[in-house]
Amino acid sequence: MSKLQLGVIFGSRSCEREVSIISALQMMNQADTEKYDVVPVYISQEGTWYTGSALRELSSYTPFNPEKKGIEAVNLDLTSGSGALLAYRPGKGLFSPAKLEVAARLDVCVIVMHGLHGEDGTLQGLLEMANLPYTSTGVAGSSIGMDKIMMKQFFKGADLPVLPGCWFLRSAFEKDAEAVVQEVERELGYPVFVKPANLGSSIGVSRADDREGLLDSLSLAFEYDRRVLVEKGLDKPMELNCSVLGWDDEVEASPIEMPLKPEDDTFLDFKDKYLQSSGGSKGMASLSRVLPAPIGDELTKEIQELSKRIFRMMDCKGVVRIDYMFDKATEKVFITEINTIPGSLAFYLWEAAGLKYTKLIDRMVDYARRAHEEKNSRSYAYTSDILKSYAAGTKGAKGAKGGKLGKLGR
Repeated sequence: MSKLQLGVIFGSRSCEREVSIISALQMMNQADTEKYDVVPVYISQEGTWYTGSALRELSSYTPFNPEKKGIEAVNLDLTSGSGALLAYRPGKGLFSPAKLEVAARLDVCVIVMHGLHGEDGTLQGLLEMANLPYTSTGVAGSSIGMDKIMMKQFFKGADLPVLPGCWFLRSAFEKDAEAVVQEVERELGYPVFVKPANLGSSIGVSRADDREGLLDSLSLAFEYDRRVLVEKGLDKPMELNCSVLGWDDEVEASPIEMPLKPEDDTFLDFKDKYLQSSGGSKGMASLSRVLPAPIGDELTKEIQELSKRIFRMMDCKGVVRIDYMFDKATEKVFITEINTIPGSLAFYLWEAAGLKYTKLIDRMVDYARRAHEEKNSRSYAYTSDILKSYAAGTKGAKGAKGGKLGKLGR
């Protein structure tokens, strides 16, 4: 049996590009070499696609040099089901023109991208058009999961527990910052957390405890996005995370983790998550945590069931991580966000459940292939006489070439 050509797509123009590189290198090192030929596909900050064996080395990104041996620029062939990565290569003769050749061919794509241009449904849509199986949540779920404002409205509309919040446009803040501040003070009070709508890894996120801090936090968040979410803060909440794995009716939740933060910090920022001494090359796996979280069986089950419900509602696929805040004073749990492509693919949560990273990858690939097969098994043809009737001009006015143009209804 031939090996699957496993395309691992990572990088991108996002602020979270470096986190994506870490997650992808982890994943590629854990894939079963007896089942897969791993094909790294790196998307640079400029948006160029590259492949080659050198992309499996961390040193290739510090800094990235596209001229390095073992790296070549490619384009994805969008012909349905092709999966070919095409590269222009020099001809054999001195005056021979460059030729477009197949550098690699992908059977399944593992998306290991965080943030915009990869986790937000854009890459998923491209792979749908190319008719290739991929491991992450689909276009709609990825789009909702990336946008904190839409996500919050989606959860609120489903009567799920979310923190009070309000959102603003950069243009409104630039026009009348005082009005924005007054609305936050009237609706939420202090403290609040200010977040760019379309970023992850806590980039651009900060806490404000007064008016001056709010103005600073809004200015910071608007550097990264034209839309910003402001949420009511809790007094020393407990952060809890749960991963969900599956597709369709096969859904299971991981043990719950409680990430640990420095004593003087109010939330986990980018530095806490990725740059602590336990190893900047380990991604979210290096974060200090209590696993399982010390919350008791009843709350554990509540969060796991809620996580599976969210997974199904958003028609997720593969592995996700859902983050929560637990208010100790009221004993209420609130959904913070869903990460449809979590840092380190949340493998550490599944290892705590007894599922090794290698097997986690197998499960993700299996769900991707099954979802792709199901999609291609649907009927996409509907026989009608609409074109024949249109050409015959059975109704409507005459067109430019003499035929009659009818009205196309739905």
